[in-house]
Amino acid sequence: MQAAQRRTLDPAGAGGILLTFLALGAGGGAVIGWAAGSPGIGILVGVIVGIPAGVFAVYRRYRDACS
Repeated sequence: MQAAQRRTLDPAGAGGILLTFLALGAGGGAVIGWAAGSPGIGILVGVIVGIPAGVFAVYRRYRDACS
């Protein structure tokens, strides 16, 4: 019987996930802001939403590494 494998924390992978969600948030915010008439505000709101989304995604991906 094989023991369950633990996932190890990969700092570069975690940073990539954070940057991906940050960029997706900023891009989506820019599009929505552009449609509403203010892309700068849209980017700001997208980044504010993208940061916690990225942190949550990293937590979901690496939650077994810290237990």
